[in-house]
Amino acid sequence: MIIENLKKFEGYSIIDNGEKIEFSDLYKKICDYQLEVEKFISKGDVVLIKSDYSINSISLLLALSKFPCIIVPIIHNNPEDYELKVNSCEANIELSFKNEILELKRISNNVSNYELYKKINNRNNCGIVLFSSGSTGKPKVMCHNFTKLLSSYKVSRRQKKLNFLIFLLFDHIGGLNTLINCLSMGSTMVINNERSPNSILKCIEDFKVNILPTTPTFLNLLVISEELQNYDLSSLKLITYGTERMPQTLLEKINNAFKNVKLLQTFGTSETGILKTKSKSSNSLYFKILNDDIEYKIIDDELIIKTKNNIGSYKNHKSLSFTNDGWFKTGDLVTEDNEGYIKIIGRKNEIINVGGLKVMPQEVESIINTIKDVIDCSVFAVDNIITGQAVGVKVITKNQANKSELKYKILALCKTKLEKFKIPVKFKFASEINHTDRFKKTI
Repeated sequence: MIIENLKKFEGYSIIDNGEKIEFSDLYKKICDYQLEVEKFISKGDVVLIKSDYSINSISLLLALSKFPCIIVPIIHNNPEDYELKVNSCEANIELSFKNEILELKRISNNVSNYELYKKINNRNNCGIVLFSSGSTGKPKVMCHNFTKLLSSYKVSRRQKKLNFLIFLLFDHIGGLNTLINCLSMGSTMVINNERSPNSILKCIEDFKVNILPTTPTFLNLLVISEELQNYDLSSLKLITYGTERMPQTLLEKINNAFKNVKLLQTFGTSETGILKTKSKSSNSLYFKILNDDIEYKIIDDELIIKTKNNIGSYKNHKSLSFTNDGWFKTGDLVTEDNEGYIKIIGRKNEIINVGGLKVMPQEVESIINTIKDVIDCSVFAVDNIITGQAVGVKVITKNQANKSELKYKILALCKTKLEKFKIPVKFKFASEINHTDRFKKTI
């Protein structure tokens, strides 16, 4: 339905690094790829699309959605990571582009016997594989029914002529959510795979971007770049942020930097899909889940969700996060107000245990981040022979010359605001924010 609906929309569907393609041309390109792959793809094949976002990769993804196969969008970051993912999902076909030409390659003669793959394809449906991110070791494989996922998006009868910047990656649930939303509404997708602060700001100016979906870490990079005043960002109406916890101090900085822009906190996981949310206000970290068909509950401060799109299990990893009756334990710790708005206060696996006393990193970070010379900070656990664990902190500051003075300020403030066991005992200092290629902050 989404693909057929493209024929009625007018204007540009995609602006790919300056190249423009209209909705009619996108529809034609999808149809052309369907004809090109139908003689190569068989029922049950696990098909890699080795690409980031582009006119070609989006068209190919939609073309493959018409076949009873399993699609694996994958960005080739490094050979070792790529091989791990290929083997984990049991891919047997690789599709890539060379000089804009589609290359089809069979990488294995074996077809996966994974029960969920077969269940999806036996219904003549298409599946899509996503991988866990942010952890070391073998990636967790998650397979969604892509046909079902596409049909869950309401197709707009009236075209919404908005320009979305496609920022989150091609193999990320948030990136796919933005893509499908744009296709459903007839909005323009602006692609810029460079993803540097200056490049993104220039893209917003040049292509009159209205909506920027991104992460707190990237927004922090935008703010500290001090380049905002050099670009015309008047077209920007909405910034959506998710994938990691947003510090209150950073949210306030973003509100000050983008004074006429609304901020919306999104929420979702690769295991459940993206939920529809509403922020209490642009300067509040409280948000409400709006989906009528999604259930949630809070047990021992942990947010637990049941959706129609829950995957139910990982392909290659046993986990207690999934319950037998269809709930997913997100690992996110939240608090809820009397109006039904919830706020993420941390991750269950990030709690620091100091001799049996619990420390939430967010509580300590929120105090340290108020200090003038602190750009950002990350609180983490360090080993301690007496208490088992203690509190450590990595502080991002441009003024490396005054580290001793800054440490003194941090300790002095923490002593007035925190109990003794919550005060950092180990300090690291850096001048830049470390982050993954998905712009999630790392220690």
